[in-house]
Amino acid sequence: MTTSDWGDWLPRAVANADPDTVALWYLGCNGFAIRGAEGTVLWIDPYVGLGDPPRTIRMIPVPFDPADVAVADAVLATHEHTDHVHGPSQAPILANTDADFVAPDDSLAVARDEESWTDEWDVDEEQFLEVTEGDELRIGEFTVHVVEVSDPDATHPVGYVIEHETGTVFHAGDSKPSSTFSDLAERYDIDLGILAFGSVGTVPDKETREPVRTKWYSDENEIIEAASALELDRLVPTHWDMWKGLTADPTVLHSHARSFEHPNRLDIVEIGDRVDL
Repeated sequence: MTTSDWGDWLPRAVANADPDTVALWYLGCNGFAIRGAEGTVLWIDPYVGLGDPPRTIRMIPVPFDPADVAVADAVLATHEHTDHVHGPSQAPILANTDADFVAPDDSLAVARDEESWTDEWDVDEEQFLEVTEGDELRIGEFTVHVVEVSDPDATHPVGYVIEHETGTVFHAGDSKPSSTFSDLAERYDIDLGILAFGSVGTVPDKETREPVRTKWYSDENEIIEAASALELDRLVPTHWDMWKGLTADPTVLHSHARSFEHPNRLDIVEIGDRVDL
């Protein structure tokens, strides 16, 4: 397991916060910690691994040690890729807090079968909660809706619409524009949407290590297309900071978004930053 570059200040900031509405901390990659006004804490896709150098090389700090996380009601996974389901990043949080691991079937298969979380860490099978599109959960002060997204690189991706009395957050995982987004805009008034963004680059193949043209995330046009369909008030682009060869400049999205009604606002956050509804 890697060592935190920043000590334990970020988990402490989440544990000690007292937001008036909902506070979100960007963990880098596509991870977030979310805390409500009443103290409910969700962690979504937290990842502190280094990737698989030289194929995937982490370009940002490791912001916390999972063993330092003392407050969590649930850890949510959007899909089965290693930077979204990763035992060393997530199982210690479950072990420390007795939080549930909320995830679709293929993500749970990684935790159960590939990484054996219940054998390697103090995690119980009862903490695994399988969800699928259409499910609705109540986690503390949050109502979590599991929704369909479009990530062709994943085997079973989902998104989470997280409703709170003070506003609504949508985490789309690594989804590209989806035919379901217009329907989500009709069903939910999304205050803040989290969408993955990155460049097209060259990444070594997993088996041959030969360079391969790679596009894992929405480009400039696709992320604004998705934000427009979702009718987002605020767009937070993510994942642009993570992998060598696929990093991007999110400030270019100002120009792409300017001629569209949505998103109304572009929030560019860096790893460790906090935003509030």
